[in-house]
This record gives sequence, structure tokens and C-alpha cells, in this order.
Amino acid sequence: MRYTPKFELDRRVAKLQELLKQQDIDGVVIIQNADLFYFSGTIQQSHLFIPAEGKPLLLVKNTYERAREESALDNIVYLDSLKDLLPTLQSYGFNSYKTLGLELDVLPANLYLRYKDLFKTANIVDAGLLIRTVRMIKSDYELEILRDVNKVQSQIFPFVSGNIREGMSELKLAALIDAFFREKGHPGLMRVRGFNTELHQQHVVSGSNTTPSYFWGAVGGRGVGPAFAQGASDKLIGRNEPVLVDIGFNVDGYSLDQTRIFCIGKLPDHLAQAYQVAIEIIEQIKQLAKPGVPCGKLHELARQIAGASPFAKHFTGYPNPLTFCGHGIGLEQDELPVIGYKFKTPLEPGMVFALEPKFTFPDGAVGIENTYLVTQDGLETLTVFDEGVQYV
Repeated sequence: MRYTPKFELDRRVAKLQELLKQQDIDGVVIIQNADLFYFSGTIQQSHLFIPAEGKPLLLVKNTYERAREESALDNIVYLDSLKDLLPTLQSYGFNSYKTLGLELDVLPANLYLRYKDLFKTANIVDAGLLIRTVRMIKSDYELEILRDVNKVQSQIFPFVSGNIREGMSELKLAALIDAFFREKGHPGLMRVRGFNTELHQQHVVSGSNTTPSYFWGAVGGRGVGPAFAQGASDKLIGRNEPVLVDIGFNVDGYSLDQTRIFCIGKLPDHLAQAYQVAIEIIEQIKQLAKPGVPCGKLHELARQIAGASPFAKHFTGYPNPLTFCGHGIGLEQDELPVIGYKFKTPLEPGMVFALEPKFTFPDGAVGIENTYLVTQDGLETLTVFDEGVQYV
């Protein structure tokens, strides 16, 4: 267990304050758990006020004692009621807030209306993109944690090879992975920022369980029913079909993303060939990806390679393909940057993203996923494991 050190919190706050000044925002109120943890080191029920200048103030409702233990911020106070938020800020000298930032990309409308009523004279703007921009570049402290993730995550694939059986249900295999990860310290939860999106620590689908789903992934899966319509089902794992295992271990709130394909027997030729196209996409993108290259260029290259193959219409989902083939990752599974055709953001050292070229067919899904760190020289692979199909 790590407590985020003060020097790390100070660095993060300073980066956000730079952006606040550039946008003429006087301060930001943060309440979303991932952002709260990033800037304060705790997710106890709180409001974190970060002014454009000066020290942040953490106002805690529940639990104050635990927040004091977990957070290294200098100013931590108890807040009994939301109506006391403004008077408390004023008592600490925060009297000028013509423009106030909130996490409008995730804040429920009813809470927004309450804050709008509370800060009557303030112009409320969205600070979500600024916050995510700061979080997009990982520090040495964060990279140390992410490298620790792989030390455990890489153990799961030999475990799967040793425990997968013909006739076993997808749910059984998923349960074995769950138990393995929980014993290793996984909290059992993965954070995502998107509305109406739930994500488990692993995604297991086999053979024909490639049913498209509301889930924004190349491979949906039927799940256990309409209420949770994604991922593993009661389908039995058969011979000569792909078993896609998409997983992420979690250490101190941070996770990586990684996918490998397992097969009891031999993959059909079209699936084996499509897998090799996915490998080619990975290899060519690794050659292209340097600081300064727009994220959209990586997606364009992936589409070109897939388009030149016989499997173009199956790339990133069938029959409805995604418009991206990679995503940032860290505290949340859907961070910046996005490796998609609309995204012109240039690669920068310190970015961490998962690249997942996958092909979906009615009789199975194949592909690979690794998480990469952008360095001055290109990409460093953070999820190190044999990249071939795992035949059992």
C-alpha cells in the first residue's frame, strides 16, 4: 500500500494551476473519485478546492479522520454540510471566483444545479478536459506503480494456460481469474469515466460469443443477461476456437490493459491469419509512434494495414466498427490520449496508452493488446508477455 507523497501531489496541483491561469479560471472544485484521488491522495467523501494560486483546500464530510491519514495535503478541514462550502472557502481567503471550474463531463445535472445555486455570482465552466490533460502525462512515481502492475499481471497468462479446459464455461474461467487476482491484491473494481459504463477486471469470451454490445469495445460478448450485457457467459469453451482474455491488474489505483488469445487445439485459418495482421499493426505502429506524431496517424496506419487485408470489415468490431484502436490508461480505463481518427493530439513522453488491434468474426475474436509508454525514443512496452497465440 502506498500513500501518494506530498511532492507528487504538489507537482500535480501545480500543473493544473498552470492550465487554470491560462484559461482565466479562478479555481476548480473536484469531487469525482479518480480526480479526487489524483490530486489529494484520498477518495473520502470530499470537495477539493484548487485555486489558480495558493494551496488547495480539502473539505471532508466522511470520513475526516481517514482523509487526514491518507492525504498529504496541508489544508484539510471538516465540512458538515454543502451549504457550508462557500463560507468555509471564504474563511480561508478564497473570496474571488468569477470563473469556477467543475468536472462537468461527469457531474450529475442535479449536483451541477446545486453548485450553480451555491456559487451564484460565478461563471461555471468545464474543467474536466484540463484535469484529464494533467493526468495524461504520467510521472516517474506513477510509472513505478505501473511497472509493479505488470509484475503481477504477467502471471495470469501462465495461470490461464494451466487451468483452461475444454467444456469449461466462460464464467468458470472468469471466476478462476477473479480468484487469482483477488488473492494477489486486486480490489475487484476498475474505474471508467464514461456515463453508463461498467467494467470488470477481466473480459473473457470464446468462439461465437462475439455478440455486439453497448460496451465500447471491439468485442462485446453476451454476458449473463440483458442487465449486464457484456463479457463472459455460460457458453462452454470448445476446441479449435479462440478464447480472448482481456485483463487488467490494479495496484494502488493504477492498472494496465492487456489481451492474449488462447486456443485448445488449432485456430481456423482465417482467425490465425487475422491474428497475424493484428501483430503487423502492432509492429508498424511501434515504428511510427514517436513524440510529436499525432494520435490520429497511428489509427490511420492501423486502418490502412487492416484495410489491405482480407479482414478489413472485421477490424475493431463487427458489424459496427469502433472509431479508435487504443486508449489512455492509468487511474481510469478510458484516459487520454485516444488513438482514433479524430484525435490530433501529438504524442508526448510520459503518455501511457493501450493499443488493441482486434478482429471480430461470427465464430470468434482475435487480436492483441499491450500497454505502452511514450518515451523520447518511441514506445516502451509495459505489458511484457509472449505475443503469440497461447496454444494449450
